[in-house]
Amino acid sequence: MNKMKETLVVIVKIIILLTCLYFFICSLGFLSDSFRLLGGRNLGALFENSELLNNPVVGVMIGVLVTVLVQSSSTSTSIIVGLVAANVPVKTAIPMIMGANIGTSVTNTIVSFTQMSDREEFRRAFACATVHDMFNWLSVIILVTVESCTGYLETMTGAMVSNMGDTKDSTKPPDFLKVLTKPFTKSVVQLNKKVLKGWATNDEKYENAATVLKTDCGGNSSCTSYYLFANLGPDGADIGDSSSGIILLIISLVMLCGCLIGMVKILNSLLGEKVREIIRNGINKDIPIKYLGWLTDYLVMLVGAGLTIIVQSSSVFTSTLTPLAGAGLVSLERAYPLTLGSNIGTTTTSLLAALASDGHKKEAIQIALVHLCFNITGIILFYPIPFMRWPVPLAQRLGDITSQYRWFSVAYLLLMFFIFPAIIFGLSLAGPVAMYVVLLPIVALVLLVISINLLQKYKQNILPTVLRDWNFLPEPFRSLEPIDRIIMACIGFFKNMCRRNTNNTDKDDINTDRNSNSKQTNPEQEASINMGYEAEFV
Repeated sequence: MNKMKETLVVIVKIIILLTCLYFFICSLGFLSDSFRLLGGRNLGALFENSELLNNPVVGVMIGVLVTVLVQSSSTSTSIIVGLVAANVPVKTAIPMIMGANIGTSVTNTIVSFTQMSDREEFRRAFACATVHDMFNWLSVIILVTVESCTGYLETMTGAMVSNMGDTKDSTKPPDFLKVLTKPFTKSVVQLNKKVLKGWATNDEKYENAATVLKTDCGGNSSCTSYYLFANLGPDGADIGDSSSGIILLIISLVMLCGCLIGMVKILNSLLGEKVREIIRNGINKDIPIKYLGWLTDYLVMLVGAGLTIIVQSSSVFTSTLTPLAGAGLVSLERAYPLTLGSNIGTTTTSLLAALASDGHKKEAIQIALVHLCFNITGIILFYPIPFMRWPVPLAQRLGDITSQYRWFSVAYLLLMFFIFPAIIFGLSLAGPVAMYVVLLPIVALVLLVISINLLQKYKQNILPTVLRDWNFLPEPFRSLEPIDRIIMACIGFFKNMCRRNTNNTDKDDINTDRNSNSKQTNPEQEASINMGYEAEFV
């Protein structure tokens, strides 16, 4: 009887786990749609100035911002492929493709925040999320420099498509996840992606489009494309895309956090320590055949690429991987090749978009191949040689910092994906001279600090005594402790203010109760109370 009860409990927990996973994937779709609603016409503004786009640094930052706004590298690369098909030079689009790779990792960074309550889990989850960032940033920094100097990607992909004949329109492979999630997500919100791409490419055909939401249902629930947010669009209350986007963003974040917390709790209750150890060893173990262990990571890459092709989204794949790493089931060393494989898998979408494009098809296919070759070159640089796997120690360091100073994770997210790209884009409006005057000293300072750090670690004896550590600098320049003290003091102040307000409210409620009680007492009770006070006084 007890065994049957335990079995039923396990079955119920598995059903709840799968339900949480389903709504978690739906919440990622809502998160993506909310950013598209908030981005709206701003996408077109990023692509307006063709002179700015010729600057490779600006192109990278535009790629980052666009991907953050649409929350999908597949969508942003498809937009860029569309731009190339509409006569934008391949050379101009290459840096934007690189930037799109960076922007896609914002989703799993946000997902890692749900494990912030446990320092150790948060350390592992944030390291898993940011290993993708580190790989993308390092690859972009090196390859955008190489591309500007040599035209390596443009030349190589140009040779690939030079002898290409006519290509037939291609269809997408089946998107298994969308088959499952569409019934729910389409009942909540539906976007017109043609309008979104039209605004991004400044297509005159969509200049007068008022909203990204699908319209012409008139709030009629019998309409086949009726959905909940239609009541907030032009067919309903017409509160505007930005307001609808904010509402959808809040809904998606609440769903995402609730589902992830539920998944982590259920996983912890389902997996005993012995089972957890078996799974951990099974996933993180190399092939147990002599001389073939090194092949494990490359097979793992293929698994990551295959799963991403199946789900048609690197964001969904890496965001599902993040809580597993936080729970300790997947090590950072194993998550790294899975992430690299996911980067390869996501390039299939842009290739298919290029094959299905009209006009300038060869150029469109070329830019899609640039996306593939960029990721493969990054893997060649930062994976085969163990010493060159820099993203792993960098991500570990970021995980250690965020577990100690949890506010740093929010600062990192805002700086890397919003503030830094926006500042670069803003500086570019003042002209290339102003941008490089600001950027070059910063880059030189960063390189100097990295060089000194490496010398301090490996060749300390060749440095002057004063440079063998950073103690000669004021504390704010060598430690996050002063900033942490200020932030903690501010948080403490606001907590005390909230407590005082709560206490004052409680006192007011007590006084109100006393007054109401005193009004309810009859004259005889009042007289006896007064006599009691007089006796007490005497």
